[in-house]
Amino acid sequence: MEAINLKLPGENDFFTEEAYKVLRTNIQFCGQDIKVIAITSCNENEGKSTIAMHIAKSFADLDKRVLFIDTDMRKSVIAGRNTSVKSPCGLSEVLTGLRPISECIYPVVNSKMHILFSGQYPPNPVELLSGKYFATLISECRKVYDYIIIDTPPLGQVIDAAVVAEKCDGAIMVIGDSKVHYRIAQDVIEQLDKSGCRVLGVVRNNRKQPSRKGAYRKYYRSEMAKKQTKK
Repeated sequence: MEAINLKLPGENDFFTEEAYKVLRTNIQFCGQDIKVIAITSCNENEGKSTIAMHIAKSFADLDKRVLFIDTDMRKSVIAGRNTSVKSPCGLSEVLTGLRPISECIYPVVNSKMHILFSGQYPPNPVELLSGKYFATLISECRKVYDYIIIDTPPLGQVIDAAVVAEKCDGAIMVIGDSKVHYRIAQDVIEQLDKSGCRVLGVVRNNRKQPSRKGAYRKYYRSEMAKKQTKK
């Protein structure tokens, strides 16, 4: 399979990259047994998929073998938005036996990261994710990859994420909508708890940066200029 390029917002921004390094480190501090991680949210458009891909890329930057799995077999836009791949085969084809996984995993350029897209939209996504073939897929991939990052549909809208979380070591909830009601967020956490999956924490997305960021950026650039001058 030909290697593909990723297009991630903020990937060349220093402060964005630092934020994901902090998130990566926090995940590592959760324990060595946390290798398969589900990422979900309450609603659509909270930045869940972007954060999931950044986490996967950040671990790959540590020279780890990482598999990113898109389990949103309802309305995923990752392939068209974040890559140049057109109509890729993916998870749905693997779980229905139409394609072997070796034909559906896409390597990322200059990285140990691989992507398994969602594939064509099947009529029964929950049944596929709760079946034995998905469980077997995760079990086999554990033997190959250091980390498996799984992007799931919003748990506040469909149950898919809880079904996926049952096979994972941990789950992270993304909140990017400032209008998300606390009761909805609690319901999502409760669903994850019922799946038996450990909730690693919550990522708050789309927050306004504190005013001191500008001062820090100015200081950082000033220090860099001093070092270059000394050279």
